[in-house]
Amino acid sequence: MRYDMDIDIKALVFGAAIAAAFIIFGWQFKNEWLYPFSAIGLLYIGYGQNSIKKGAILGALGATPIVVLTLQGYMGTASGFFVTENGILAVTAIILLVGALVGLVGAWAKRDRMKAMAEYEKQQKIGKNKNKNKNKNKKNK
Repeated sequence: MRYDMDIDIKALVFGAAIAAAFIIFGWQFKNEWLYPFSAIGLLYIGYGQNSIKKGAILGALGATPIVVLTLQGYMGTASGFFVTENGILAVTAIILLVGALVGLVGAWAKRDRMKAMAEYEKQQKIGKNKNKNKNKNKKNK
């Protein structure tokens, strides 16, 4: 049995590492403004995939290091509802859903870029043939 799912493992590994690195650097240097930049890694995960569905699923998978770092206290200490079991599950689910959404956006951006590149190539071919035909018509007259 063959398990070729056509997943870009390099994008998954590096994207998850980038996401975790921004959170660790933000915690280590006490710069909380670095936390949102962890979405760059999740965008890279989604952008590396071939379909939107794979981008969303692997975006959620790539967000698991963020879940682990959050539960270990790298994004601040939890209090109140978030200390309970239901609160921990809610935080985990929210982080995974946001990871899936950001991965979906990355895959969607890649799909739109590929469509735009195909349209550009199509326009270039039409333009080249137009100029060639005009030059031939001028020479024949």
